[in-house]
Amino acid sequence: MKKKYYKILGGLLISLVLIVLVSNYRIDSATEGKTHFDITELPNNRVGLVLGTSSKLVQGGANPYYTYRINAAVQLYKAGKVKFILVSGDNSTKYYNEPKTIKKDLVRGGIPADKIFLDYAGFRTLDSMVRAKEIFGLDSVTVISQKFHNERAIYIAEKKGLTAVGFNAKDVSTRNGLKVQFREYFARVKVFLDLLLNTQPKFYGDKMEIK
Repeated sequence: MKKKYYKILGGLLISLVLIVLVSNYRIDSATEGKTHFDITELPNNRVGLVLGTSSKLVQGGANPYYTYRINAAVQLYKAGKVKFILVSGDNSTKYYNEPKTIKKDLVRGGIPADKIFLDYAGFRTLDSMVRAKEIFGLDSVTVISQKFHNERAIYIAEKKGLTAVGFNAKDVSTRNGLKVQFREYFARVKVFLDLLLNTQPKFYGDKMEIK
C-alpha cells in the first residue's frame, strides 16, 4: 500500500515539475527578443505601461523592484521612446494605492503629471494587460518591469490581441530576488490556466482615452 502511495505521489511531483518547466519554456521562447535592456534597441511606442508593485518590502525598507521600475520609466520617457505613461497597479483599499504612489515618484523623476495616466484596477498582470487594450484603447505598448515579469506580461498581451515589447528594469539579485523568481515559475503556470479558463479582469469600467 505504501509503495503504491509513493508511486502516485512521485508521479504527481514529476507531473508538476514538467508542467512548470514547459510553462516557463513556452513563455521564454515566445517572447525571445521582445524585451530589451538597451534603450536604443527599443521601438518607439506612444505609451509605456509601468506594472505596479509595492514601494516597500514587507519587512520594511524600499522595494528595489519598485525603485528600478521608476528609474526605467523615467529613462524611457526622457529618451523620447514613449509620449505617455500608463501606471497599472493595485488600489484595493483606501490605504493602499500603488498607481498614485508611482505617479508621485514619476513626477519627482521629471515626467509631467499630465503625461501620466492611472489604472487603479491592475490587480494582476492579466488585468493590467487586458485593461490596457479594452479600457485604455491601446493596440501596442512598451511594458516596463523586470525581464521575467515583462516576458509574462508580453505573452498575456499577445494572447489578448495587444502588441507589446518590454523595457527591462534592473533586476534584483538578493535573497528577496530569489523568492520572487521562485514565485514567478508558478505565476507562469497560472497564465496558462487563466487562458484555458478565459479568466477576465476583476473590473472593466468606463473607457478612457490616453491623449
